[in-house]
Amino acid sequence: MISRVALFVWMLVSPAHAQNPDEHRFTLASEGEAVATITAGCAACDWGISGQEAVVAQISIDGHYSQHLIITRGEASAPYRIMLGSLTAGEHHLTIERDTARSSKGAGALKVQSVDVRAFAKGSPEQEWLANAPFIYARPGTVERFSDVPLLMWVERAPVPAQGFRYSVIFTHEDGGTPTDRLMATWGRTTDIEFVIGRERAPDGTEREEIQAKDHEILAFKGKRLGTHPLLWVATENNMVADSGPDAIRFAPAPELVSLDDVSREVVMDKNPWTYAVMAAELRREGRIDPAGQPGSAKIPDPRRFAYLEACAELEQATLAFDVGVSKADGALEWYPTDRGDARFRVARSGCVRVAVPVAEGVTAGNLGGVRIRAFTRPRRDGEPVLPAGTGRVRLTRVNGVFMLDEDYRPGTPQLRWTGTIEARGEAAPVPVPIRSSAPRKH
Repeated sequence: MISRVALFVWMLVSPAHAQNPDEHRFTLASEGEAVATITAGCAACDWGISGQEAVVAQISIDGHYSQHLIITRGEASAPYRIMLGSLTAGEHHLTIERDTARSSKGAGALKVQSVDVRAFAKGSPEQEWLANAPFIYARPGTVERFSDVPLLMWVERAPVPAQGFRYSVIFTHEDGGTPTDRLMATWGRTTDIEFVIGRERAPDGTEREEIQAKDHEILAFKGKRLGTHPLLWVATENNMVADSGPDAIRFAPAPELVSLDDVSREVVMDKNPWTYAVMAAELRREGRIDPAGQPGSAKIPDPRRFAYLEACAELEQATLAFDVGVSKADGALEWYPTDRGDARFRVARSGCVRVAVPVAEGVTAGNLGGVRIRAFTRPRRDGEPVLPAGTGRVRLTRVNGVFMLDEDYRPGTPQLRWTGTIEARGEAAPVPVPIRSSAPRKH
């Protein structure tokens, strides 16, 4: 008996397709929301080198345009998961063609190793959140400059008691908005992570579907759909969306269902460690890496020199910075402040946050030895008096760990974990987090 939860078949490239490796036929036992995993690479491709960034592939299903796929991960074959929408039972064919006009001039052949298609039947847990996931049209310049490309989509369940789903996208960077050095200090990455659309039903039956539009305004979705899938357009240089726009190519990364209880959104990157390498490659290509990069320069040292810290805290009229301690030869700790002496580099939001600070050359994760927190009274807002010194308060409840990237830009195992309660007052001395350092480890 075939399970209702996931009705699927998969096909590897077979000898019958040896002369035409970009045509893939598959059969579905029942109607369902289809997800294709395309394992592919492209010869001579390097996201970090201008003119060799990627092959851009056009995907068609049963002879109709579906979307484009950018091979961002270089020569080695890697899996790319995309949505195909709702497909009927029976035979289908998927075509993958090189879009020569949009591919990098120096990129070599597109090499498709395999195509696996899986369809989720109506009534399965996956079908509902797949069926409501958006297809996203590219902002002008995204492909032309190979910039701010959507890498991943994820979906979260709406907070109880509401029912529904919220969708977020990880873009390779943002051309507008927060400068690179501030992104790293206050978000712990230079990718851009944005909520794009949510659909929820309240206990009283009221339904709403909303997008994050220009200036981070939350607006009702009033756009068109492809079947049940909302159609969105990336509309700003910091990747806000609109529900209408000009003709453009579109993307449909298949969402992953995640829970972010007591962790930051950046955990999705940790679960897909290749995203750090793509992030770093785009920084190199755009000239945003400088070994001597100082706060305010919009440039940063190599991401492998950073210590990445995740913690959860509640802020009351406050901003927050951390100090990461690095063990010296004599056993003492040398402290590296995540705000780097610049008030703009402090965290100004409650919840679970990710921050990062560059440490000295040669420091490894095994040298990480301590964490401190520092609270500051938040700056005044327009039209209000300056808050007295000491007004700000921070309540720290978790340190989920500190890690560094290895030579291949993969995140290491977090160290220096802690849970409890610590309070800090604005403008007071740093407050140590009572963490027992683990034994030194090399990556």
